[in-house]
Amino acid sequence: VQLQASGGGLVQVGGSLGLSCATSGLTDSSYFMAWFRQAPGKEREFVASVSWGGSKTYYADSVSGRFTISRDNAKNTVYLQMNRLKPEDTAVYYCAAASNFYTRTSDMAYWGKGTQVTVSS
Repeated sequence: VQLQASGGGLVQVGGSLGLSCATSGLTDSSYFMAWFRQAPGKEREFVASVSWGGSKTYYADSVSGRFTISRDNAKNTVYLQMNRLKPEDTAVYYCAAASNFYTRTSDMAYWGKGTQVTVSS
């Protein structure tokens, strides 16, 4: 199983950025997909998750209303659209797969390598 996140970069405060996570080897599309992030010196934290069909989503309070998670199972890809970015959104963003709507890092079954997002003021 491989999860490959991409789309990170440098963006100004208030700007937008879209992340993608391409998956391979997940033979069962019933996996819930999630995004986490880790800022320097901090623990990895939950950002958002989406159900296998894409109809249900769940967000951390810190990003609710600004970020949107979605998935395209035909393309084996999960997305994270980030709007109205803040300096505190600066982190390495990771995609992960789980068997349910979990928010703890220990409950994730698979992890991808991260992609850096830097929000400059």
